[in-house]
Amino acid sequence: MDRKYIIVTGGVVSSLGKGIAASSIGALLEARGIKVTMQKLDPYINVDPGTMNPYQHGEVFVTEDGAETDLDLGHYERFTSASLSAVNNFTTGKIYRSIIEKERRGEYLGKTVQVVPHVTNEIKNRIKAAARQKNTDVIIVEIGGTVGDIESLPFLEAARQLRQDVGAENILYAHLTLVPYIKAAGEIKTKPTQHSVSTLRSIGIQPDLLICRTEVKISKAEREKISLFCNVEERAVIQALDVSSIYEVPGMLGRQGIEDIIIEKLGLKALKKGADKWKKIVDRIKNPATRVKISVVGKYIEVQDAYKSIKEAVQHGGIANNCGIDFNWIDSETLERKGAANEALKGSAGILVPGGFGLRGLEGKINAIRYARENRVPYLGICLGMQSAVIEFARNVMKLKGASSTEFDRETQHPVIALLEEQKSVKNMGGTMRLGAYPCRITPGTNAYAAYREKVIFERHRHRYEFNNAYREGFEAKGMVISGVSPGGALVEMIELKNHPWFTAVQFHPEFKSKPMLPHPLFKGFIAAALKNKRRGRKK
Repeated sequence: MDRKYIIVTGGVVSSLGKGIAASSIGALLEARGIKVTMQKLDPYINVDPGTMNPYQHGEVFVTEDGAETDLDLGHYERFTSASLSAVNNFTTGKIYRSIIEKERRGEYLGKTVQVVPHVTNEIKNRIKAAARQKNTDVIIVEIGGTVGDIESLPFLEAARQLRQDVGAENILYAHLTLVPYIKAAGEIKTKPTQHSVSTLRSIGIQPDLLICRTEVKISKAEREKISLFCNVEERAVIQALDVSSIYEVPGMLGRQGIEDIIIEKLGLKALKKGADKWKKIVDRIKNPATRVKISVVGKYIEVQDAYKSIKEAVQHGGIANNCGIDFNWIDSETLERKGAANEALKGSAGILVPGGFGLRGLEGKINAIRYARENRVPYLGICLGMQSAVIEFARNVMKLKGASSTEFDRETQHPVIALLEEQKSVKNMGGTMRLGAYPCRITPGTNAYAAYREKVIFERHRHRYEFNNAYREGFEAKGMVISGVSPGGALVEMIELKNHPWFTAVQFHPEFKSKPMLPHPLFKGFIAAALKNKRRGRKK
């Protein structure tokens, strides 16, 4: 069977949820026995999001092979079983860098290098390369940005040309658009959608499917109007109502038969429609048996997209324990004054410090960790959250005055976190860290082993600085447990504390591998410990 292509575009405004819509389509097709992969095309000129400010871009999602990618790839992996890699995300920057390198090598034989055909051919080749991955029937390609943006025009032109390359029977265009509700008039307006589709058609793409984001239900008359003016079948005008949980979206789209339309139009062989497997997940989220307060202490709290995978993984831990999560997002800088941590963290069932870079807010994180350690509150530290826990322990338990990381203080007398020898000569930012999946050997009898039930695991990393082994014996003598190391034992990957209900910190990023259907063991264990802590508090 020929590979099938679904191109997902967006119109009217940004942030409508193309990534969630594309992921939901992938989930629905998988439920019908169709093997999918997914790809995100980003119009910005940065080579990848690895060096971009989280305030602008949000989270950097890391794949198994170490690619630093767009956060939408996190949605793709959470909603589907696809294991994504570097070929599943590329930017304008990557495209132009590749073309310029080819031109310098003389591969274009002296021709004038132009957007059409050279840039568009490069884009199409990368889409086709992703489609050729094993176990793939359908590739779902999300084009970033909004129709009408200058930046996305080469991607849209490539998507238009792709129809000629692969055949009209093998490609489907889905357009996500906004149907706004005007409260003062008490009616929804279809004109923005009409204009968006008109712009898309002027580029040469006629959508086969419209997914209409809206606050209120679209009536039959309004659906007929959209169908008529946008030249789309009425049944292919799908409403996407606002929902309280992103995991409601597959069920909502599925009930309108979106995957039936796709299967029919692309001539796919599919299993019969089964039960909505997302219903149980949504029920757990909306009607949990109990709730716990989890405090997340970070430096990018104003933009929660910076912690997208963290938030989802904590919720997955809640799903596994039939427990709702009340998030308490705390800017770590606000915890730097004396006594602030006690005030802000009081009543927390669990405390989590996620990854990050830079000195700002570090002391607030250390204060939060000290609170968790001294008050026996379950703690999960991730990446910098582990390094901060090491620094806190060194200062307050081992009494190593001024202990720090050489990332923050090159002159510290006690560099308990330091740069790897092989990294000291690296000057360029981006792609220079320990990235991607690495093995970790777990120590039996630890919280880590109780969570994983495996001796060797593979987790994804994104960092340069490591635990300094020169201090290892001293830490262990004072009650820190090294619960996970690299296979040769040279790198400390996981730490715990003796005589603490649940204090676990890891150098890697477990949030990247958590799914609602398969919650990550560490988040599952963390929320279970938080529930026990909550019950202990009630008994006091």
